[in-house]
Amino acid sequence: MMRPRITVPALVLLMLTAHPAKNATQSLPLGLCGETLSHEADHSIGTPLLSTWLWPDGTIVFKPGGPGFVTDGGALGMKFPWMRGVRGTLKITGRRLDGAAGSIRLEAKDNGEIRIQPSYLIFSEPGCWEVSAQVGERADSRITFVTKVVQIGEGPTRRLN
Repeated sequence: MMRPRITVPALVLLMLTAHPAKNATQSLPLGLCGETLSHEADHSIGTPLLSTWLWPDGTIVFKPGGPGFVTDGGALGMKFPWMRGVRGTLKITGRRLDGAAGSIRLEAKDNGEIRIQPSYLIFSEPGCWEVSAQVGERADSRITFVTKVVQIGEGPTRRLN
């Protein structure tokens, strides 16, 4: 007896539709700096075309011994997974809401396929950041959230050149 074979794109699509994430355009509660707080236990946000997970309480904490890394220039990088239900290049933009800052950067190996897309978001400094992500030119794949970036002491011990 042969067992059915599920391809990776079909599995990702199944994952996205089996538990749809909160749509980023829905009204979600906000924290003190305006960070997006998810109602979901798994902190997911997005649409079936593009979604990610938010850090607890909408806050990314960089602390000694904690996750993430600090670049030689002092920027702060943290891992972000993206669940993609559409083909195209993942694009990230961001801006600091509570003061002037450099840009946000995305580091990812992106081949444009439908799949789980691991990445690093690199924030130039701590603060309240609005982050927008989109796959290709599809406006309906765009999600936007606000996250608070906090650095405690020197931050994580891991350094990235």
